[in-house]
Amino acid sequence: MIVAFSVSPMGVGESVAPAVARAVRVVRDSGLPNRTDAMFTSVEGEWDEVMDVVKRAVEAAGEGAPRVSLVLKADIREGVTDGLTSKVEAVEAELRGD
Repeated sequence: MIVAFSVSPMGVGESVAPAVARAVRVVRDSGLPNRTDAMFTSVEGEWDEVMDVVKRAVEAAGEGAPRVSLVLKADIREGVTDGLTSKVEAVEAELRGD
């Protein structure tokens, strides 16, 4: 499964970069395949391990915040591995006309 999520603390001021960095550090330290862009962090693995990472990332981002916002989207597809790469490669191949 691939989960794309965005987590942001609320009530901590304008910049949330330190909190987001704490969340991304949890994801990267998990050892699961992941990517971070301007809007979401995606992580790939089995249900329980991915959801555990998301939970810990939310907790890390929420340190010192009275409230946390989480947006989550999941692609649950049995038997697919390396979806973070293969899905992008398939689109790029279409764009090239392969």
